[in-house]
Amino acid sequence: MSDVIITASSSGSAAVTIAAPAINAAATLTLPNQTGNIGYSNIPPVGAKTSSYTLAAADVGKYVEIGTGGSIVVPAATFAAGDIVLIANNTTGSITITCSAVTSYIAGANTVVTSATLLTRGIAQILFLSASVILIAGNV
Repeated sequence: MSDVIITASSSGSAAVTIAAPAINAAATLTLPNQTGNIGYSNIPPVGAKTSSYTLAAADVGKYVEIGTGGSIVVPAATFAAGDIVLIANNTTGSITITCSAVTSYIAGANTVVTSATLLTRGIAQILFLSASVILIAGNV
């Protein structure tokens, strides 16, 4: 019969010691062996856009920067429930987010919109409740 000893530290790590008396040896395994984070430590960029840009499935979990001008088009039937895309307007003017064939709401309002205006230096989060229903929140 082996003895198993589990010890935990206040830093969140744990050590497991398994003593095997039959072979007179002990092994210590420290978990985790590396520091890990859950979720994103940062949001990866799609890249700066300077003209009209249509969001793509590869943009999920990333941010799209509008550099010197342009607009964003949200296509229909491209995204799934739970997908999120962040839009960053890094210009001195407002930009338009056009919602193409999707039911779109500005967060906190119960009115369907076909487009939203993202203010200068503003951020908008687009949350897909389904492939055809979105909520837009932020500086809109």
